[in-house]
Amino acid sequence: MLNMASALEQAAERFPEADAVITPAFRLTYREWNSRVQAVACMLRRLQVQAGDYVAICSGSGEAPLTMYFAALRAGAVAVLLNARWKEEGIRAALQETGARVVLFDAATQAEVRRAAAMLKEPPVLVAACDAGEKEKNVYSYAEWADGGKGLSPNGPDLAPGGGTILYTSGTTGRPKGVCRSPAADCTGTLGIILAHGWECFERVLAVMPLYHTMGLHTALSMVLLNGTLVMPETTDAGTLVRCLQEEKITALYLVPTLYHDLVNRPDIREAASAVRKLAYAGAPMSPPLAKQCLEVFQPAIFVNHYGCTEMLCLSVNRNAGENPLSAGRPGLFSTIRFAVPARDGGSRPSDALKPGEAGEIIACAASPQAFSSYFRQPEATAAAVRGGWYFTGDLGCRDEAGDLYLLGRVDDMIISGGENIYPNEVEAILAEHPAVRDVAVVGGPDARLGEIVTAFIVPDTAGVTAAELEEHCLKSAR
Repeated sequence: MLNMASALEQAAERFPEADAVITPAFRLTYREWNSRVQAVACMLRRLQVQAGDYVAICSGSGEAPLTMYFAALRAGAVAVLLNARWKEEGIRAALQETGARVVLFDAATQAEVRRAAAMLKEPPVLVAACDAGEKEKNVYSYAEWADGGKGLSPNGPDLAPGGGTILYTSGTTGRPKGVCRSPAADCTGTLGIILAHGWECFERVLAVMPLYHTMGLHTALSMVLLNGTLVMPETTDAGTLVRCLQEEKITALYLVPTLYHDLVNRPDIREAASAVRKLAYAGAPMSPPLAKQCLEVFQPAIFVNHYGCTEMLCLSVNRNAGENPLSAGRPGLFSTIRFAVPARDGGSRPSDALKPGEAGEIIACAASPQAFSSYFRQPEATAAAVRGGWYFTGDLGCRDEAGDLYLLGRVDDMIISGGENIYPNEVEAILAEHPAVRDVAVVGGPDARLGEIVTAFIVPDTAGVTAAELEEHCLKSAR
């Protein structure tokens, strides 16, 4: 059975001298990287980390969190990926509920992790992927662990690959929920992403998204399956990324639209990106003008957008993102999608399915091999999200006549005015077409008669545009 716990070891056996990780400080082949993972896994076992225990990682992108991730799986532990932007309270809550035995931190997260750990009755062992100052009890150096891999056998007899992954949701509906994913589900989902993006063996990508974000994690997992190269720049500023594109001959990009915006507006981007042939984005919609710029600058052979979530990974794929960036495309390889009558109270059921073309809440078959297992120790939240064998995404969408999926916003954002369902994304798209509108956000405001009324917040591109002009523009577009 495919399993991410053993994927790196297999990659090292296939092409041991292929480039695996490139950082500003060092380069690792797959043989060297596998040795580091083995060393860290052995250290975890020496600290009595057993199969089924939890190892937390509170760090952004980089070699250290990724190596610790694979080491945790190799030791049979569950890797708990914490948001590096969390403050002490959020970190402490996650450590408390998982009972993590070990926590990796970096320079940016050190202070918050230390404060969180100190508040626990049974503080975890801390591993510093940075200069942690004077040596302390229960604080170890990641560099010393990783460099101890020389001479270790690639498969220690005391290790039992397995484990799993917990990623945390953003917490838009309350406190963040731990999304439990098995190594097999992550492997299956990663294969779906590889096929959607058209990635091939020995691909070279920028690894800039943080590990705690599904884009960052599954970019890394994809490259391991393909013996690709993860180029890890020190920062995400456009100048640094452009230099990496040129020096490391990057062949594929998988970024959020914000980073594409930064890149295409660099005067030196065309020459630097000469090796780039594949573009992919997720995490946020891309505006048509930006998509057009990407086409002109990169001239990609493949340009895809995919819609997904931490729980279900790749739900749909748009393989024509350059020409139609507003579409979320068709269902992904392991996805079955339906639409249910939207209910802001969460009361809709799979039997409330809508006809093709009607807007509703997007639901996905929870039996998919890439689906999550549950929310960590939150059975009520799991039952609320998975009903009748279907995962309710909370996203609103519809299919057009051609069968392409379009996102309309969140169920919580839906405006109910005078009994009519109004989708903010549709109104925003109409307003954004007006030449005087630079940016727009639409929400529902209270109204005594209608219940809610459409309210638009506009950032004008030119002075002098009036609300009356914009209202007339909307009325004309709706006719």
